Amino acid sequence: MKHLAAYLLLGLGGNTSPSASDVKEVLESVGIEADEDRLEKLLSELKGKDINELISEGSGKLASVPSGGSGGGAAGGGAATGGGAAAAEEKEEEKEEEKEESDEDMGFGLFD
Repeated sequence: MKHLAAYLLLGLGGNTSPSASDVKEVLESVGIEADEDRLEKLLSELKGKDINELISEGSGKLASVPSGGSGGGAAGGGAATGGGAAAAEEKEEEKEEEKEESDEDMGFGLFD
């Protein structure tokens, strides 16, 4: 992935066909050592191909792949009688849970 990321960065910078030395230079500029075998494999697979066309083809393929799940079924409704009381009780419980989960009780925040 790091080799591909460097290749794409070079492409965004205007270099339409980056060489192995170009990719190595980008990686080394951020302290990453390039893997010669993987780099050569990547360059051989991308040689003579337009990266924008490859990305659009890949996006089309990904669009047909199912992602996530259909989720669970909807929660069952309350009984016809007393449904309002159950809803009010549920709201009170949610407020109590929110209060417990707040970071004010702990004295510090995640990003303090």
